[in-house]
Amino acid sequence: MSPRVSRRRPRAPQPLELAGVATYPLRSRKSKVGIRDLARPVPPGASIEEFLAALPRQLAGVALRDLAAQVRRGRTRRRPLLWGLGAHVIKVGLAPLLVDLMDRGYVTGVALNGAGIVHDFELAAVGHTSEEVAEGLGSGAFGMAKETGEELNRAIVDGARDGLGLGAAVGRHIEESRLKHRDVSLLAAAWRRGLPATVHVAVGTDIVHMHPACDPAALGQATHLDFRIFAGEVARLGGGGVYLNVGSAVLLPEVFLKAVTLARNLGHELRDFTTANLDFIQSYRPNTNVVQRPTRGVGRGFSLTGHHELLLPLLRAAILAGSR
Repeated sequence: MSPRVSRRRPRAPQPLELAGVATYPLRSRKSKVGIRDLARPVPPGASIEEFLAALPRQLAGVALRDLAAQVRRGRTRRRPLLWGLGAHVIKVGLAPLLVDLMDRGYVTGVALNGAGIVHDFELAAVGHTSEEVAEGLGSGAFGMAKETGEELNRAIVDGARDGLGLGAAVGRHIEESRLKHRDVSLLAAAWRRGLPATVHVAVGTDIVHMHPACDPAALGQATHLDFRIFAGEVARLGGGGVYLNVGSAVLLPEVFLKAVTLARNLGHELRDFTTANLDFIQSYRPNTNVVQRPTRGVGRGFSLTGHHELLLPLLRAAILAGSR
């Protein structure tokens, strides 16, 4: 037998009556945005100071100015101002701005991934970089530029022999070889000034690892020394230092997290320091391993979203505007 179907109509939904809703005067409410927070149009020909002062006092408009203030504070306190840079930052033409900030004392050390040395070297050597990957991949020509593979690997081998880290080895090679455009090289600039420039390599990720000149023992020795140098700088961040992760979504955030735990394991107190992640996409590792975990309860973390070629010049302007 089939079950009996009830023909009783279900009770209609009952909407809430609104007549008894409690309200309050708008003036009594605490609000997040006020007239003083709004952006102001600046006239043509306005100074960069006027432009920055006219930004809305909300979200990234506040974060940009606050981060710039922390960088200036770190310089005043003579604490490390470390810039971790994805290779894209160099590839889109920002090295000259970072060299300038280095000259002014707002960059005391740089950390690169392995691809960073490729763009840094090629710009210094021939004045151009960034090949069309798809065009060379089909024929097997991708990454096979002779000078890039041979000279960078020779620099690494020579540097490891002389007890240098990978960044210093490449910076020395660019400077002492008197490459034509060495003035735009971050690594050469750091070498000339005696500042730490470290390179953190994942083996197999960079085109120079495909060349017969690659010496994996020298590569590993040099990049491990750079990790220890970088960790030594991270250990000194307390008391006003700043670490900025610009454009590295995985490798450098992982390196930074390990450097933080190593420094604390060895008894270095990391308190009162600032971290920031600048990228055109906010990813898990930079925000977790750079902005949030290391600073929890002991520092400040910032996240700024935008294209490197726009955001970094804007941050530089904000840093310098407040120093006048």
